[in-house]
Amino acid sequence: MPSRPKYRFEAAPDLPGSDRLARPLLGAINGGLNLFWNLKVEGADHVPLSGPAILCPNHLSFCDSMFLPAALPRRTWAIGKGEYLDDWKTKHLFPAMGMIPVDRTGGEAAQRALDAAARVLDAGKLFMIYPEGTRSRDQKLHKGRTGAARLSQRTGAPIIPVGILGTLDVQPVGSVALRPFKDVTVKCGAPIHAGDFGDPNDPRLARKMIDAVMFEIAQMTGQQYVHT
Repeated sequence: MPSRPKYRFEAAPDLPGSDRLARPLLGAINGGLNLFWNLKVEGADHVPLSGPAILCPNHLSFCDSMFLPAALPRRTWAIGKGEYLDDWKTKHLFPAMGMIPVDRTGGEAAQRALDAAARVLDAGKLFMIYPEGTRSRDQKLHKGRTGAARLSQRTGAPIIPVGILGTLDVQPVGSVALRPFKDVTVKCGAPIHAGDFGDPNDPRLARKMIDAVMFEIAQMTGQQYVHT
């Protein structure tokens, strides 16, 4: 297995987040997770060392949002649920690290979040979005939402399917504490490009593309796929 490239912090003062706070926070998370857990990465060569890409992982545990960035060689921005801004513990911390809050009821607020995500990708950065929209409570892989595919169409950035394994052992549903010294594996699949799915003006393209992404995630994780 090829070695994982060393993590590097990318300064981006014009993008969401705080470089001053994000640099030490992300460095501490990256170092701490690799120290207390056995984090393995497969397919690291699929993650570009420069230029934009959209990371689409499965989502079983809250700590997925910590292990995936720790597995990557570059700083990552992400969409997160707007409810995090209601909690004093996360209200300032997550946005400082580059989280873009989204109102999951949709509408104009959701569109503003996607516009902010497009800015990150247009700047040549990595962006993460959970295609299922939230954590799976039954451990199955559910139907993907089309936001990531529409971002790919809009910006030209490829989607990298990601399968995360082992985080439920680290932090089971309902648990706050993280159990140390567990195995976590992050699998990065080959990039998927919007141009491979036909006419970009075809309104069905986004659905076809995200369905292909979910298929790849299911192959990597072994989760049962449920098209609901």
